[in-house]
Amino acid sequence: MADSSSAANPPFNRLLLTGAAGGLGKVLRESLRPLARTLRLSDISPMDPPRDNSEEIQVCDLADKQAVDQLVEDVDAIVHFGGVSVERPFEEILGANISGVFHIYEAARRHGVKRVIFASSNHVIGFHKQDETLDAHSARRPDSYYGLSKSYGEDVASFYFDRYGIETVSIRIGSSFSEPQNRRMLSTYLSYDDLTQLIERGLTATDVGHTVVYGVSANKTVWWDNRYAAHLGYHPQDSSEPWRAKVEAQPAPAADDPISVYQGGAFVALGPFGD
Repeated sequence: MADSSSAANPPFNRLLLTGAAGGLGKVLRESLRPLARTLRLSDISPMDPPRDNSEEIQVCDLADKQAVDQLVEDVDAIVHFGGVSVERPFEEILGANISGVFHIYEAARRHGVKRVIFASSNHVIGFHKQDETLDAHSARRPDSYYGLSKSYGEDVASFYFDRYGIETVSIRIGSSFSEPQNRRMLSTYLSYDDLTQLIERGLTATDVGHTVVYGVSANKTVWWDNRYAAHLGYHPQDSSEPWRAKVEAQPAPAADDPISVYQGGAFVALGPFGD
């Protein structure tokens, strides 16, 4: 979390948060306030009006390149959480998640923005088994059209750093909810406070290049090793353990259920669509 010194002297003048109407966007709208004098909030869905002059509201369709270019004007950094956040037919993923991430980076290039936080996902590696331990160098194995779009976004981030020097921290978010909801989430749980800490470290750490980090709290059992993101200084404070008894009281899924086998859980079995 941001400390009192950053609240008194925030590191950014204007910070853009896309996806501000989403579940995590609503959380971050509050928790990222100490990082900027002005928080510019964007989504295609309705948002609450600005609560004071420290917030700006800008409705934007990420598939609209010109609109995204206007959205990014005069911002110092971008926290990109906008887009479709669940598995859907490819055509629904394409506009916001694939064209949209390209538009964000093109606008960053045009307006001189040098730091982006990209909300990637554990579904980039979802077809790995749960008995594997992965790091940022492990092969990507997307489990869905959604996972494919996030894998593409990581490649866009890498390209824009190599070509234009735009630094990105791609956070492969596990399961960020108020509490873990099933057995899989005992390993993938990411608390809201730990997510905020990770975004803050990603925005303010020096020389991140393109860093891939797994967004996960300090759970008792984890599938991911963040050795290659140690330079961020991310130290999760929370854990899924307080909810273990509650979760394990649920009926156990079958041993061959995807939620018991694959790191991506149920996503590996969704679709195809339209057959």
